[in-house]
Amino acid sequence: MKTVLLGVSLMSALVLSGCQPSASSESDNDTSSSLNSEVTESQSSSTDETETSEASSSAQSSMESTEETPDEQQAFQYKINPVTSVVEPIDAETESKVALLTFDDSPDQHAVDIAEQLKSINAPAIFFVNGMYIESDEGKDKLKQIYDMGFEIGNHTQTHPNLSTISSEEQREEILKTNELIYEVTGEKPHFFRAPHGVTTETSDAIMAEEGMVSMNWTYGYDWEADYQTSEALTDIMLNTEYLNDGANLLMHDRTWTNEAVLPIAEGLIDKGYTLVDPKLIETPERED
Repeated sequence: MKTVLLGVSLMSALVLSGCQPSASSESDNDTSSSLNSEVTESQSSSTDETETSEASSSAQSSMESTEETPDEQQAFQYKINPVTSVVEPIDAETESKVALLTFDDSPDQHAVDIAEQLKSINAPAIFFVNGMYIESDEGKDKLKQIYDMGFEIGNHTQTHPNLSTISSEEQREEILKTNELIYEVTGEKPHFFRAPHGVTTETSDAIMAEEGMVSMNWTYGYDWEADYQTSEALTDIMLNTEYLNDGANLLMHDRTWTNEAVLPIAEGLIDKGYTLVDPKLIETPERED
C-alpha cells in the first residue's frame, strides 16, 4: 500500500506505487507496498441538506479566491514541504489544520463529476492531468469544464511512465508536452507537478526549476487498493486513517468508487475541523506563463 510518502530519499520505494492510468483506469491493479508509519514523525502533526449547507459554508472561503482576478488574489499562505509534501503555513498566524484534496489520472471518466460535486460545496482541489487524456476534443472539453469551475490543474505527465526508467529527453517530452496541452485549453501552464509513482529524477527537478513549478507527492491515499474500492470503505479509511494530520495531502484518482465517495470525504474532513486549502494560496515560483 503506498499510503504514506517518505520523500526524496525514499522515492525508489515508490517505483511500483502510484496510479496506473489506461483506457479504463478502474481495471488497474497497483502493486504498491505499505510504507511504515515512522514517516509521520517528519510530517506536520497533522448527507442531509443541513450537512451539505454547513459544509458549503465552511469551504466557501477556501474556494472564493478562484473567482478573483490575479491582482485581487490573496498572498500565499502555505507552502509544500519538499520532503513530505505536507501543506505547511508560511507563518504562525496562518491556520494549520488544513487538508489538500488532489485527484490524479484526470480527466478520464469521472473527473468532471468529481469536480461538480466539490464545486457544489465550494471545496477546492488540484486535478492532476495526464496529457494523453486531453489530446482528443472530448478530453479537452472535460478539462475546460474542470478549469472553468475554478479548480487548479496540475501536470501528471503525458503517458504516466516511471520517470526513472526513461531517458532525460523522454522525461522532458512527457512533462513539457502535457504543459503545452494544458496551456492550449486553459491559457495557463500548470504550477504543480506530480510524478507518476512518486518517482522524481534530477531531470524532472531541473524541469520544475525551469518551468517555475512545484513538485509534490502525497501523504496518503487508498483508492487503488482492492479493499477500498467501494465508496463506504474508501470514505471510512480516508477520514479515519492515522495519517490524517494537519497539512495532509490526500491522493485520490478518477475512479467510480472515488466519485461516489468524494462528497462524504470532503464533508467529513470539514466536520473534523479541517479547512480544505485552496491551491492558489500555496506558494509557487514567480514566472511568466
